Amino acid sequence: MPERPGIGASTPHLYAQIVDWAGDMAQLTRTLGIDEFAAMGLSGGGPYVLACAHEMPERVVMGAPLGSVAPSIGSEAPQGGIVSLLRRLSPAIALCRGPLGSGLSRLVVQLEPFADQAMDLFMLTMPPGDRRVFSDPGTREVFQQDLVIGNREGGMQAMFNDMVLFGRPWGFSLRNISVPIRFWHGDADNLVPLAHAEHMASLLADAQILVRPQEGHLGGLSAAEEVFHAILQHWPNST
Repeated sequence: MPERPGIGASTPHLYAQIVDWAGDMAQLTRTLGIDEFAAMGLSGGGPYVLACAHEMPERVVMGAPLGSVAPSIGSEAPQGGIVSLLRRLSPAIALCRGPLGSGLSRLVVQLEPFADQAMDLFMLTMPPGDRRVFSDPGTREVFQQDLVIGNREGGMQAMFNDMVLFGRPWGFSLRNISVPIRFWHGDADNLVPLAHAEHMASLLADAQILVRPQEGHLGGLSAAEEVFHAILQHWPNST
């Protein structure tokens, strides 16, 4: 599970475009001796999955975006949801991303002793499907630790770098992706509406949407087994 720049132990870096991530993944996988691989990403990880599928069609077996963010500008951008917000705010975030990242990082550190209480309050805003997902102690702990560990090297800067990139052209067209793409998306997602996944799927050569009933933006955290099963179905010579 490679960590994007500024997350976990990875040093901070702002790409020019989302597509640049695929170059790093090409180098990493070749260095590790990996010829073929699948790519999976939740929420803001979705565009990075699609970039790898576009840039390495001969090596990426399948892409699995879960609750994926959609393009925010250009002819392939849908309307509504967080996409419209990013379209308006991206220039301002680009100017203020340093102070925003530092401020949020300090807040995460201060709230760490109260993580359980903060999680309980957060769960009140979730749809029923997501509440079921986070009622599992293991999932709950992983989510909390992700915030703490993600804050380790670059603070919360990476999140704002992502927002900047999502507000720019991604550097590739969804219409040119030939790799099989399977979207997992909650029908109660109020950040990235299901219609956005449907819109992206309509532009792709080989795409399907697997709807997660009553789940919101983070419900895909419980879909791992289903995703792995789908990936193995597409794996060459899989038994």
